[in-house]
Amino acid sequence: MNRKSFSLLAGFIFLLVFLLHLFRLIRGWEAVIGGWVVPMWFSYFALVFTGYLAYQGFKLSGKN
Repeated sequence: MNRKSFSLLAGFIFLLVFLLHLFRLIRGWEAVIGGWVVPMWFSYFALVFTGYLAYQGFKLSGKN
């Protein structure tokens, strides 16, 4: 796998995680991991972080 396709794949994966956090915030979904209820503020942080990583993945895949 070359760098361009890897960056594109990573961008899509981070975009998917971004969208899941966005839908969690909009719909008010509860997330439980091993009995621990994940606070909603975590999704705000994850939204910014995964959005940035998705942007960088797509940006890097476009470079020659």
